[in-house]
Amino acid sequence: MRIGFISTRFEGTDGVTLEAAKWATVLEAEGHECFWFAGRLDTPVATSFLYQEAFFGEPHILALHEKLFGCLRRTRATTDEIQDIKHRCKDALYEFIEKFRLDLIIPQNILAIPIHVPLGLAITELMAETRIPTIAHHHDFYWERDRFSHTAVPEYLEMAFPPVISGQYANVVINSAGRSDLSRRRGLDSTLIPNVFDFENPPVEDPHATDLREEIGVGEDEVFVLQPTRVVNRKGIEHAIDLVRLMQKSKPERKIALVVSHDAGDEGFDYYDNLVERAEEAEVRMLFVGDRIDEKRQPGEDGRKRYSLWDIYPHADLVTYPSLYEGFGNAFLEALWFRKPVFINRYSIYIRDIEPHGFKVIDIDGVVTRRSVAEAWDIIEDRALAEEWAEHNYQCCLKHYSHDVLRKHLLGILSHLFP
Repeated sequence: MRIGFISTRFEGTDGVTLEAAKWATVLEAEGHECFWFAGRLDTPVATSFLYQEAFFGEPHILALHEKLFGCLRRTRATTDEIQDIKHRCKDALYEFIEKFRLDLIIPQNILAIPIHVPLGLAITELMAETRIPTIAHHHDFYWERDRFSHTAVPEYLEMAFPPVISGQYANVVINSAGRSDLSRRRGLDSTLIPNVFDFENPPVEDPHATDLREEIGVGEDEVFVLQPTRVVNRKGIEHAIDLVRLMQKSKPERKIALVVSHDAGDEGFDYYDNLVERAEEAEVRMLFVGDRIDEKRQPGEDGRKRYSLWDIYPHADLVTYPSLYEGFGNAFLEALWFRKPVFINRYSIYIRDIEPHGFKVIDIDGVVTRRSVAEAWDIIEDRALAEEWAEHNYQCCLKHYSHDVLRKHLLGILSHLFP
C-alpha cells in the first residue's frame, strides 16, 4: 500500500519523529511505500509534501494558539481565523493524498495534542469526507497536560482530539493509561503499541567517537554517569545529582562526572539554574554537553567535532533516567540497546507497563537510598554483574519492545482495516 504519515513536523530527534520513522521502517520492510506531510521535514524529497503552515511553530500559528488556551472565550475573528487556516490545511492534505495516491493515512499525535487546532480539525473533516482508512497514533493526550485545561475551544477538542468517526479507523496508544482514558472519555477502542527500538540489530563499534571523553572533558579515571535527556523539570535530574553526591560520599577516592547530553532552554532556564546551583552545593561535577551533541555528526560552527546521541551512550558507565513523568520512556530503551545499567525513578507508566516485564535496574521511589547507591557501585565495579544485567534486559526488550513486536501489531491492525 501507499501510506501517508501526517504531523506538524518530521524533523530532528523528538519522540514523535523517531517513532514515526520506526513505523515507516517496519512498513517498508513489508513492501509498503511511505510518504510524509508536515510543516518541517527532513525526509526524502521524492516522498515528501512540505506545507509550511502545518508547522506549529509558524508565528501566526503560535499567535493563534495563545488565543485558544489559558482563556475561556474567543472572538468571532478568532473563530474565522481557525476556519480559514483549517480550509487551507485541508486543501493541502487533499493534494497530498491525490499526489501520492494514498491508500492509508497515519496522523502522528496531531489528533491527540492540540498544538495546531486547525490542522487537527482539517484531518478530522478529511477523514469524515473521504472515509480514507486511518491509523491515528497518539503519543500523549491534551487532558494529560495542565496547559490545555483552560481553553476557548472545548467543542473543537471534543470534535477532533481525537475524533469519534465510524469506518476504517483505528486508534493506537503507547501506554495502558492512554488506552483506559480513551475508552472512558471517548468510548473509543485502541491498540496499545509501546515505543520500540531495533533490538534485532545491536549497535556496532564505531571509531568516530573514540575521543569523546577527552573532547567533552571526562577523564579516563572518572566514572561516566550519563543523563541523556532534555533539561526540563519532569526529567527529575535533581535525583541524578543526589545519586552522584551520595556515591562520592560513600567512595570519596573515586571521581565521578555527571554528563547531561542536551542543552537547556526548551522550557526556560529556571530549572537549569536550579540544577547548577544544586550541583555546586553538592560538589558534583556536572557537565552540560549539548553544544557538542547534535542530531547528526558534523563539525560545529566553531570547527569542533560534534557527535550524535548514539556516540555518547557507549562511553557511559551508568545511565540515569529519574523522570517524574513520561508517556513511555525512549531513553530507557536506548540505554538497554547499548547494554548499559540504568538508574530509574519509578514513574507511573514505568510501574504500570514496563516494570512487570522484569527488568534489572537500580530503582527509586522519589528518594535516593543507600541501597540504590550500593547497587550503583556494584554494577559499575563488577563487570560480570553488569553483563548479566545487560543480557537479561536485552532479551526482555527483544521480547517486548523490538521492531518485530511492532511489525506484528501493525500487521494485525492492517488486516482489520483491510479484511
